[in-house]
Amino acid sequence: QVHLVESGGGLVQAGGSLRLSCTASGRTFSNYAMGWLRQAPGKEREFVAARSWNGVSTYYADSVKGRFTISRDNAKNTVYLQMDSLKPEDTAVYYCAAADRTSTIRISGGAYWGQGTQVTVSS
Repeated sequence: QVHLVESGGGLVQAGGSLRLSCTASGRTFSNYAMGWLRQAPGKEREFVAARSWNGVSTYYADSVKGRFTISRDNAKNTVYLQMDSLKPEDTAVYYCAAADRTSTIRISGGAYWGQGTQVTVSS
C-alpha cells in the first residue's frame, strides 16, 4: 500500500504559477512511477503528467505541455508539479497517483491516489 498526500493548491490569477507537492509513504517510493491527474467540476478525471521511477521518461497531456513540469525527489519521497502560465481551464482538483509504470497512470489513472488538492485559476 502507498499513501499519498498532496499539498500546494490554492487560488491564483490567470498567468500565475503554483507548485504542487505529493509526499508518499508506505512502500518504496523509488519503485513507482508517479504522476498527476485532475478532475474539473462535471468532468471526468484526466491525465496531466507522469514520470518514471528513474526519471528517464516523462509524459504530459497536450493541454499542459510547455506549461507544467513534473519532477521527483526519490530521497524525499516526493513528486512535484510546477504549473506556470495557468489558465482558468486548469481549475480542478489535482490528484497525485502512483503505479508500477507510467502507462498505467496515463491509461487507467494509476493504482494509488491521494485525496486531492484544489487549484482555482481566476480570469
